[in-house]
Order: sequence, then C-alpha cells, then structure tokens
Amino acid sequence: MPTLNVMVVLGTRPEAIKLAPVIRTLQRRADRIRTLVCSTGQHREMLDAALRSFAIRLDFDLQLMRPDQSLADSTARILAALDAVFNDARPDWVLTQGDTTTAMAASLAAFYRRIRIGHVEAGLRSGNLQQPFPEEANRRIADLLADLHFAPTATARDHLLREGIPAERIIVTGNTVVDALLITSRRINARALIERIGELGTRDDCFRKRMILVTAHRRESFGAPFANICRALRTIAERYPDVQIVYPVHYNPNIAGPAQALLSGVPNIALIRPVDYETMIALMQHAYLILTDSGGIQEEAPSLHKPVLILREVTERPEVVTLGAARLVGSHPDRIVAEASRLLDDREAYRRMTSVENPYGDGRASERIVEAILARDS
Repeated sequence: MPTLNVMVVLGTRPEAIKLAPVIRTLQRRADRIRTLVCSTGQHREMLDAALRSFAIRLDFDLQLMRPDQSLADSTARILAALDAVFNDARPDWVLTQGDTTTAMAASLAAFYRRIRIGHVEAGLRSGNLQQPFPEEANRRIADLLADLHFAPTATARDHLLREGIPAERIIVTGNTVVDALLITSRRINARALIERIGELGTRDDCFRKRMILVTAHRRESFGAPFANICRALRTIAERYPDVQIVYPVHYNPNIAGPAQALLSGVPNIALIRPVDYETMIALMQHAYLILTDSGGIQEEAPSLHKPVLILREVTERPEVVTLGAARLVGSHPDRIVAEASRLLDDREAYRRMTSVENPYGDGRASERIVEAILARDS
C-alpha cells in the first residue's frame, strides 16, 4: 500500500505542462506514493487542453475563476478553497510549480496546514518585483514557504542560497518543461498539426515562407507596451513579405482586442486562437524565429534550436540570454524590428543563436524531483 500522499496543485496551462511529467513519474511509483491532482482552473480553456494532452485526470476540479476578477479576489478564492481540500485530503506533500497565483496561494494554504511543500522551478529571479508582475512576488513567496526547492539551474540554486535557504533543501533538477517537450516532440506530426489550424488560411505560406511565431500576453505589457509590440510586428510583416507571422492570441481582452485592432488585415500575419500544447510544439519546431514574453518558451526553444527575442525588459531566466540563444528586446518597436531583421538578414548571427545547447536540462528533472521526495521520507 502507498505510504505517502502527494498532492499536485495546478491552475494554468504552463503549470499543467510542466507538472505533467512529475505527475507521470509520481504515478509510476504507486507502490509508495498515492498521487492526487487538484486544479484551481486559473486558465480554464487553455488548461483543459493541456490536461488532455497529457491524459491527466483531476481528483479535485475547483473551477474557481470568474470573469474580470482582481488578483486579490482570485487569491482569496484559491486560498479558501484549497484550505478545505487540504483539510479533507490530508496530503503529506503539496507540490506547486513556478510563479502563478495558484502556486503562491497553494503554498500559503499548505503552510497554514503545516503540510510539507515542494516548489518546482524554484529560485528564478528577475530582481524586480514589478517585472514580471505579480509573478516575481508569487515565486519569492512560494520559495520562502517551501520545504524542498527544485531549482532548474545552478543560477537558481545560488539565488536561493543567497536568500538563506539551507543547501540541503535545494536540489538542482533541470526544468521539467524539457521533460514535457521531449516527450511530446517525439510523438507528434508537426506538419499535420499545423495543417489543422483553420485560421491559417493559405497553409502553404507556413511551409514556403520563414515563419515567425509570436506569443505575448504578460500583464506588464498591457496598454502601450503591447501596442508597440503590435506595431513592430506590422513593420516586420510589411518589410519582409517572404515571412509568415503566426500569433496564437491569448483570450485576455487586454490582448485580444488590441491585437485584432492593430494587426488584422495584414496578409502575412495570421491571428489564430490559442492552440493546444502539441500544436504549439509543432509551431515551434517549424518556426524560423520566435518572439515571446513567455517564460516556458524561453526554456523550450533552445532544445529545438530556435532563436528567441524576449518581449520583456527583464527575464528571470538569464541563462538563455547569457549563452546567446535569446536576446532581451523589450517592447520598443525599433529594437524589436532591428533584432528580428538581423536574424532574418544575417545567416551567421542566426547560426550562432541556434547552435547553443539547452541550459535547462536533460529531460530527467521529474525523476530527480520524485526521488528527492522519497529520499526525504525514507
């Protein structure tokens, strides 16, 4: 009979993707571990698609999110609901991931119940509480409360050590997103998945032209920064008719409305609905260049040898910039256009960015996480 109850709490699509390999590894140790999965439903539509991608069955589906809720509202709702779940389920460990409101509130709820906490993807820091907002604060709070810190890199470990976390509570694991990427990329047919995207219109353009894949949805980009990003994309599309820009647009009205207003009607810009995880990996595999403010894509793209322009002023993932696989370009349209043009025009600059090995792991992070939990209870 299993002797250890481990509850994995997630709420967004990135959490589901990054925790899916951990859940699978936990479930393979059913001789010693009873695995429970709880969803807050922070990103309802996109979360469900990610759960289906990895055949994850929920034990608790809280469906807590409401339209136009404030951060305070969502935090309070998650905290109260998880307190009741933890009281009923009595887990020995709660695993959280990353920097979301779900991760922070789950860590706090577990701390209040004196349940041990494992924080996956611990120790990332931008050094600026306002960027990314509120994610930088969420991650710091989760790290403060955790009993085991699963740091993806030595840099993340060093941040935790400087903050006074004991070394014996930090395990450098690599990032579980690499586990998920490798699992998925081996089993998909990229061309077939891209051909199923209805909004792409003339699909041949995605295969004849150099594709630029875009994702942009960060809260700190709302308003003028996002408008500037859209202006840069329009300029790139007009300057390079041999390029096809594909942008899966986030459902958030602060993104969807301006994207449609500023980018619709440009022949070589395809604004499409958010896609499932397999299709996103297919688009990444086929892309020539990626422009993104996503943290996960910064970690995934080096494994696919795709250069990344990061649409943020700071990143809590400096390794990818230091090694040369990505560049920080912010939201200034002139800089975005200049850096994209450099990669589209200069083959040697492109080659340098695509020849870097991924600093975020070897695809075995989930095994290290589960072994560390078992070792702590042996």
